[in-house]
Amino acid sequence: MTDTFRLTLAQLNPVMGDLEGNADRARAAWAEARSAGADMVALPEMFLTGYQPQDLVRKPAFVAHARDVLMRLVADCADGPALALGLAHWPEGEEKPFNSYVVAQGGTVVAEIHKHHLPNYKVFDEKRFFLSGDVSGPYSIGPVRLGTPICEDAWFDDVTETLAETGAEILLVPNGSPYFRGKQDVRYGHMVARTVETGLPLVYLNLVGGQDDQVFDGASFVLNPGGALMQQLGSFAEEMRHVDFTRTADGWRAQEGEKVAQPHGPGADYAAMVCALGDYMGKAGFERAILGLSGGVDSALVAAIAVDALGPENVHCLMLPSEYTSEHSLEDARGVAERLGCRLDTLPISGPRAAVTEALGPLFEGTTPDLTEENIQSRLRGLLLMAMSNKFGAMLLTTGNKSEVAVGYATIYGDMSGGYNPVKDLYKTDLFEVCRWRNAQTEHDFAGPTGEVMPPRVIDKPPSAELRADQKDEDSLPPYPVLDDILKRLIDEEQSVAEVVAAGHDRETVKHVERLIYLSEYKRFQSAPGARLSQRAFWLDRRYPIVNRWRDPS
Repeated sequence: MTDTFRLTLAQLNPVMGDLEGNADRARAAWAEARSAGADMVALPEMFLTGYQPQDLVRKPAFVAHARDVLMRLVADCADGPALALGLAHWPEGEEKPFNSYVVAQGGTVVAEIHKHHLPNYKVFDEKRFFLSGDVSGPYSIGPVRLGTPICEDAWFDDVTETLAETGAEILLVPNGSPYFRGKQDVRYGHMVARTVETGLPLVYLNLVGGQDDQVFDGASFVLNPGGALMQQLGSFAEEMRHVDFTRTADGWRAQEGEKVAQPHGPGADYAAMVCALGDYMGKAGFERAILGLSGGVDSALVAAIAVDALGPENVHCLMLPSEYTSEHSLEDARGVAERLGCRLDTLPISGPRAAVTEALGPLFEGTTPDLTEENIQSRLRGLLLMAMSNKFGAMLLTTGNKSEVAVGYATIYGDMSGGYNPVKDLYKTDLFEVCRWRNAQTEHDFAGPTGEVMPPRVIDKPPSAELRADQKDEDSLPPYPVLDDILKRLIDEEQSVAEVVAAGHDRETVKHVERLIYLSEYKRFQSAPGARLSQRAFWLDRRYPIVNRWRDPS
């Protein structure tokens, strides 16, 4: 009797809709597994199609093409280890496809599992896209009977208990589990519970890479019964890992292997933003980024993220000063660009602004300068940055943090212009912490330099849009520690106004913030996508009507 089983985990980064390319990645993983003497190579949930495909998966031609590609892949990988990977499967006569996981060996599909529990909360709408499958039993590969609960199926005890009762000896859980702050602890908790309940070892295999607003962090791991962590793969990076299992008197047990340290707190958020931006641009066909570098903390952090994702040679910063731009801001913008090693050009907006003022003069005659004139400055900057983006084929990055996005402290068609916003889900107070974390890094795997990448003054000075003389953000908004606590309560925790007031905030201030949140919905509807870091990111996590007269009376 064979007493060992080698399972190769392919924690890889698929490209949405690139069926042939994803199949080639699977072939390469299979070849590496064969060279390593593996019995089986596993790839994550929906790897062949990409995840989440949303309504793309409801297009029969797409699902049929995926099946054709799968069958060619199965034939090519006949002579060697078993191959397992996820895709959509649409049987003839069914209303919708299944979220499926296929296991093939010897040129034949030996098992096909359909996901049973379809998540339908936060960013997930799987009941819209897929049919729920029946709970499948285990399948045999060599000396082992494996059970495969697909992602959400392992977050409940019914599927895994059924697999254990019907003879599964190892649980292989393929996932498309997107990152949010603290997600890994949540995963550990659920998966440890499954090992305790079933008495079986468990392999948690996750996708890695960015897809639109979501970023999959990988962070795959292997547990023995009782929840003992035996192996831990890295986060936000592709990795191949050969996991050896040995049959014991008590059943199969995973051998101990490398346990890669996991990022946490500001470091995890930063790594997520770097991964998300790099993949968004790369998968969309962009190599270079451009952004307005104001001398403020938000654009400094976005510049650092871009350099770390793309390399300094692929990041172009522009300073677009007006008469309200301070000398400190000019110095700080230069300091950021010099530390990061990226190009910085200065493009004053004084000439275009004078031309616009002259053009509007006859129509504005008799009026008093107000927010309109401030927004003209921002929109001129957006116009010039978009012109540079169009001319040189670089993606324009926008730089508004979650605090600003929440209350509309941004100019639509101005500083909101751009193709992607890495810091869209990062509150201002959290953004400061991320900046300090990045400045303290003396060793990392990013493309940018180590050490201080922004002058400390950029982080410490009072935030200002510099659209009028002596302007400070606190002229229009509560101090950021106060604002962010109110925003987190109203948005992330969905508290009532009364609950926020009971937590110690002034009611008039809370009502003002609530009003700004609702009034700004139309801006968010038109804003660039950005990396999801929380469970209440704007877009799929939080979907509110644009036109809405309700206000909390409490």
